Amino acid sequence: MAVQAHATAKYVRTSAQKAGLVLDLIRGHDVNAALATLRFARKGVARDIEKVLRSAIANASHKDGFGGDVERLFVNACYANQGPSQKRIRPAPMGRAFRIVKRTAHLTVQVSERPVHVSAPVETAAPKRPRGAKPKPKPKASGKAAAKLAPATPSRKPTNSTFG
Repeated sequence: MAVQAHATAKYVRTSAQKAGLVLDLIRGHDVNAALATLRFARKGVARDIEKVLRSAIANASHKDGFGGDVERLFVNACYANQGPSQKRIRPAPMGRAFRIVKRTAHLTVQVSERPVHVSAPVETAAPKRPRGAKPKPKPKASGKAAAKLAPATPSRKPTNSTFG
């Protein structure tokens, strides 16, 4: 059975939509590729996601049944849920007030271990021909076998008419 682990960071000071853009980059990748992607992503939330991913990797390595090979871990699921928003007031001209919404998000990253595939030996029917070599010609049918392969309908005569 494959080991699964997850980590969550709550109340991260970004919107769920902005975090989702970065999470889409790493979903389905192995953890080393995901860490490299997050390292060079040009979004500020990538640092927070990197911390959550490292925490999920550490959680998986401490689970019972883990094979010990971090190379086999991949990002199974990652998502950003909307957290509570802070409402603030900004003074505006002529005595008015504008509302500022400071959004937060809950980031979740789930990692899983890839199963090891043991493949059965594959039987080869015929050796492949070398690259660039021409295929062998097929034997031509003669007699009754050729009559069976011939089309049953007579061929159509070419006409000079446009509509045929």
